[in-house]
Amino acid sequence: MAVLTAGLALAQPAVAADPIILGNTAPYSGPASAYGTIARAEEAYFKMLNDAGGISGRPIEFLSLDDGYSPPKTVEQTRRLVEQDEVLALFSAVGTAPNIAVQKYLNAKHVPQLLVSSGASRWNDPRHFPWTTSFNPTYETEGRVYAQYILKTKPDAKIAVITPNEDAGRDYLKGFKEGLGPHADQIVGEATYLTADPTIDSQIITFQQSGADVFFAEATPKFAAQALRKAADLGWKPLIILPTVSNSVSAVLEPAGLANAAGVVSGAYLKDPGDPRWADDEGMRAWRAWMNQYQPGANPGDILNVSGYTAAQLMALYLERCKAELTGACLVKQAQSLHDEVLPMLLPGIRLNTNPDDVVPIRQLQMMRFDGKSWALTGDVFGD
Repeated sequence: MAVLTAGLALAQPAVAADPIILGNTAPYSGPASAYGTIARAEEAYFKMLNDAGGISGRPIEFLSLDDGYSPPKTVEQTRRLVEQDEVLALFSAVGTAPNIAVQKYLNAKHVPQLLVSSGASRWNDPRHFPWTTSFNPTYETEGRVYAQYILKTKPDAKIAVITPNEDAGRDYLKGFKEGLGPHADQIVGEATYLTADPTIDSQIITFQQSGADVFFAEATPKFAAQALRKAADLGWKPLIILPTVSNSVSAVLEPAGLANAAGVVSGAYLKDPGDPRWADDEGMRAWRAWMNQYQPGANPGDILNVSGYTAAQLMALYLERCKAELTGACLVKQAQSLHDEVLPMLLPGIRLNTNPDDVVPIRQLQMMRFDGKSWALTGDVFGD
């Protein structure tokens, strides 16, 4: 088992050497702009590494471009990063549909598409896409965990579920229905939405009328917040489940109104900065010191800052292990060779493992409930 620590002690400024150029696309604008926080955190983490001397004396140049969560824009920006900026790899590009739009292109070019910030199952297909690896647990795995939780806590539930009309939503729904098994007929309301839609109010009204007492709101932050607000406005009080991609206190629960979010449950694999149990945790203390120094204006309650920090730590591990053999092929090899790695902001019991046939590093989740102020972990760790 390997343990990677944050390492905030600063050495001399980064030496003048050929930079390691990493590319990224993220939605700094548009309906999914909350996810831009992930890339900002990654940029700040690499700034810390550069201040400490970089990787083997080489600074990291992180080129992150806005794609507005629009696949055509992702294609344009990715081509720029590959053909003009000549990046070594794409790292942690955000979103399912945006990454799908460039997956074949990057694999044909033999440019690594590493630690994709999405849990779609297609990132775990090294046979057809050997240059692609993921970061998040797969949406199918997450969907199955939520179904198991419902069957354990509300076995007679009447369930409503909304998903985006894209691969991510279909993956979540597939895993969710597989987890329900013969109880899938307890779904009494099912709907989709488009990222460009202004609201999902009509779907929430239909769900209330269906008599559902459990609501799986598998939605991006903007729509997840809308769902919580609309349910409260209607006086509809089901058990609401949010996906890991939309359980940020600052990006989802605060815009929805904390009172409206009380009792919501979700899955977790990262330590929540708002959970008092981590007040004296060594990893959390290092994270807060990094936030204070490198992201003084960022929201310390936003779990997306923890996500970006952790993904950047893992990318740095790949770079460090390649050393002098810093090629795209070496990075992919490292991404396929994790064994019981532990990062400081992962929940206890969650370890990273990959192999050439399974390139999903995070395969476990723990359930948590929002008490109106912060998330509180409940139960055991689920998953492989």
